[in-house]
Amino acid sequence: MKIFGFNITREKDEEQETLKSFAPPSTDDGAVAVAAGGTFGTYIDLDGTIRTEAELVSKYREMSLQPEIDKAINEITNEAIVQEDNELGIEIILDDLEVKDNVKNIITEEFDNILELLDFRNQGYDIFRRWYTDGRSYFHTVIDTKAPQEGIKELRYIDPRKIRKVREVIKKPDVSTGAMLQQTKKEYFIYNDKGFDYGQKSVLSNIGSTGLKIAPDSIIHVVSGLMDKNNTMVLSYLHPAIKQLNQLRALEDAALIYHLSRAPERRIFYIDVGNLPKMKAEQYVRDMMTKYKNKLSYNAQTGEIKDQRKFMTMLEDYWLPRREGGRGTQIDTLAGGTALPDLLESVELFQDKLYRALQVPMTRMKPDAIYNLGRATEITRDEVNFSKFVYRLRTKFSDLFLSALEKQLILKGITTPEDWDSIKRYIRFEFSRDNYFAELKELELMNDRFIRLRDIADFAGKYYSHEWIRKNILKQNEEEIEKMDEQIAIEFQNPQYNPELLQQELETQEPNNEKS
Repeated sequence: MKIFGFNITREKDEEQETLKSFAPPSTDDGAVAVAAGGTFGTYIDLDGTIRTEAELVSKYREMSLQPEIDKAINEITNEAIVQEDNELGIEIILDDLEVKDNVKNIITEEFDNILELLDFRNQGYDIFRRWYTDGRSYFHTVIDTKAPQEGIKELRYIDPRKIRKVREVIKKPDVSTGAMLQQTKKEYFIYNDKGFDYGQKSVLSNIGSTGLKIAPDSIIHVVSGLMDKNNTMVLSYLHPAIKQLNQLRALEDAALIYHLSRAPERRIFYIDVGNLPKMKAEQYVRDMMTKYKNKLSYNAQTGEIKDQRKFMTMLEDYWLPRREGGRGTQIDTLAGGTALPDLLESVELFQDKLYRALQVPMTRMKPDAIYNLGRATEITRDEVNFSKFVYRLRTKFSDLFLSALEKQLILKGITTPEDWDSIKRYIRFEFSRDNYFAELKELELMNDRFIRLRDIADFAGKYYSHEWIRKNILKQNEEEIEKMDEQIAIEFQNPQYNPELLQQELETQEPNNEKS
């Protein structure tokens, strides 16, 4: 089978092949599991699943256009991706990686190349926002097939409604126990430029051209990690807010309708028709309505004023006939609706529920909320949870950089696929922060570290090494320790920071002054 793209081959692990399990591996990539070799069945299952997921992505994007959802997404994205002073907003941390310094420098340089390919300095906000909204992101890794050792040439974004991952599985019974064992035979992506959101008949009529099969290593696939109850479809972080958004829109429409129909006061005209017959009594009431009613409408587009007295709606006065019986014509007033404030409170309640479903603190969403500049110990519980939620988002989003860095290092021959599997767990990414709460928390932690440093200073070099104190008390990483040592060495030669050198300079200057 010819397949588009490139594959990074790995050496077969005999031990892994001998391992058997009756339970399939747990995955959160949303791949469609199909039976290997069944073409007709494969495409029926594939089309049904993809069409539903494409509609789900479209639903998420439609939700993101709502003002409340858009405001919450902006708040989350601004908190996760911080780019100030023309900085990239993210850096790679290799402190836990036990390799030579020159290898670390090469990995750091290649990571910077990945950020340049993504244009992360300018597009970082949009990349994260699309991933958060859709719940998934796909990038095509473009390389020069004639010179793959030059690495990735371009990372091109793919609409998630046009591509889907497929996993062909084989089920074989175990001879000794009879248990049904499941193994993955092949994985690939299917891409269709027209998308998969169309009817099943068109797929069955043209099975051979439903999509282009792409090698798995040619695509960078990053998902949210949220799955549906059947563990077959990837969900977005907006999914829990679907119900709350629909309820909020229904309440807002009800409040608007109630406000228009019940808010204005109206009059009730009881017209005395005496002993007139029914037909003449109705005609008399209509004549009175036409005589006293004046309804002019203004068309803002054409500037015309029209007389629409022939129309009568629930927003206007009521005209009711009355037979003689001691009371003549009477005019009463129908009071406007008084339940509107209660309805507005319900709207605000469901608006708060919507923000809670998105895990955004209500204090950030209220227009009249005042930003609190208190200490970290005075920050609300919602802010702490929101900070942890953003950290989890960053960790999951970092799979994009790990996948791109893996392909870049392997293509350039810096590492092998087997070595990458062992070192990737020690690679971390640190995002920039501008949260005032984080700054206050960092200052308080630093103050506590200095207090503990003074307490343990007497034991330095006796029970605890200086390196242990710097790593465990001051929480300095290897790069910071190396940078600090260089700065200390430079400052040690500067009399401005070294009292001994300053004293020596003063002593040498005094004899010269005496001789003069």
